[in-house]
Amino acid sequence: MNALEKVDYRKFIAPIVVGLIIWFAGPLRPDALSLSAWHMFAIFVATIIGLVTKPLPLGAIALIGFVVTVLTGIMPMEKAVAGFGNSAIWLIVMAFFISHGFIKTGLGRRIALIFVRAFGKQTLGLAYALSAVDLIVAPGTPSNTARAGGVMFPIIKSLAQTFNSDPVDGSERRIGAFLIFTEFHANMITAAMFLTAMAGNPIAQAFAGKQGIHITWMGWFLAALVPGLISLIVVPFVIYKVYPPEQKATPDAKNWATGELATMGKVSKAETMMIIGFVSALVLWITGAITGIDATTTGFLVIGFLLVAGVLSWQDILKESGAWNTLFWFSVLVMMASALNTLGFIPWLSQTIGNSLHGMNWFVVLVILVLAYFYSHYFFASSTAHVSAMYAAFLAVALAAHVPPMLAALMLGFFGNLMAATTHYSSGPAPILFGSGYVKQSDWWRLNFILGLIYIVIWVGVGSLWMKLLGMW
Repeated sequence: MNALEKVDYRKFIAPIVVGLIIWFAGPLRPDALSLSAWHMFAIFVATIIGLVTKPLPLGAIALIGFVVTVLTGIMPMEKAVAGFGNSAIWLIVMAFFISHGFIKTGLGRRIALIFVRAFGKQTLGLAYALSAVDLIVAPGTPSNTARAGGVMFPIIKSLAQTFNSDPVDGSERRIGAFLIFTEFHANMITAAMFLTAMAGNPIAQAFAGKQGIHITWMGWFLAALVPGLISLIVVPFVIYKVYPPEQKATPDAKNWATGELATMGKVSKAETMMIIGFVSALVLWITGAITGIDATTTGFLVIGFLLVAGVLSWQDILKESGAWNTLFWFSVLVMMASALNTLGFIPWLSQTIGNSLHGMNWFVVLVILVLAYFYSHYFFASSTAHVSAMYAAFLAVALAAHVPPMLAALMLGFFGNLMAATTHYSSGPAPILFGSGYVKQSDWWRLNFILGLIYIVIWVGVGSLWMKLLGMW
């Protein structure tokens, strides 16, 4: 007889208690809010807290929130299920499948080894080479967790052990700690540079669209290009200076990578087809404004090609649980956020906060919002959950304060990734890389605090000027 699944019911306490308190505080709500808007807010807050405490997987928490929303009559079933047809969320799903192709064919590993062989003579050069791999792979891997854990981490761990750097014997600072921490930040920067490089980005795009701000794949990329490249150059160097590896030269890296590539053999037909599919996706995403083919259609087209070419099987599609899980819980959260907007809660909140900032220069308001958005991430264990919880409200406040719409939408979108520069539980890649044992928790927090300030200067300062030059505001 099968045993029951283990459920930590104690983790239900916080979301249920907070949700009920807000729900029954309805009579005390502001006069400008309807009771339905207030009750939707209670369900949304309870769901977000559940995503943080995780008594059940994210999809299961979203399911409970969905059921409560429908049963209480706040949203009829017809409107509630409409969220599952959101094109931005299906773009995430398609990109998950593309990511699976990178890992399955070994193409991601081959690209990394080629860069190590070409640029790996010095430890700093090795870090830049690995960052370049992240930059190349990022547009097709919306799961930055899969990119870090499935492609980059195995390479870095093998490299570290090749140079006898292992936390087991206390030699983690020889080279491994530096490479691990640099990869964490390279992953974060490249996630901010592409609409399809982190699962939360299309969610931000969808929320912005609800406010009448239409962000394209190319628009996001162009706006992030300069601050992103500056970050990819500056951040590894800063880490190298404040958290230096003991071994500065890595002459054996080239030989190691050459040996690994020899073991892999020639580029396979599957890798060739994967290259064709990935390059086609990039070309169509970049030229979408010209061809009229939107990003989600491109995703479906490329997956169709990979299926016909035999790179992916239908079983691969069915077994990609991360994609289907994302489709479910993101759809529910987008439905809830949309309901908060249509029921009047987000407009009321933005007007209330906007009134408190009345008279302030809009750029000062933008800086305040970015700082609040960034540092509140200490209370979150998921960048995507944070984006889902706060992006729409913060964007609405920015618009009420007359921050240029595209500048506000993209800046908050970028920091939906960069705010992971906080804790060792801040995002999916964090526990994977921190859990390797190479970087102490005190070093992780200390270095992230320093780098967080650098990101704020580069992306808010240089990024705003760059977007002005592009004519985005």
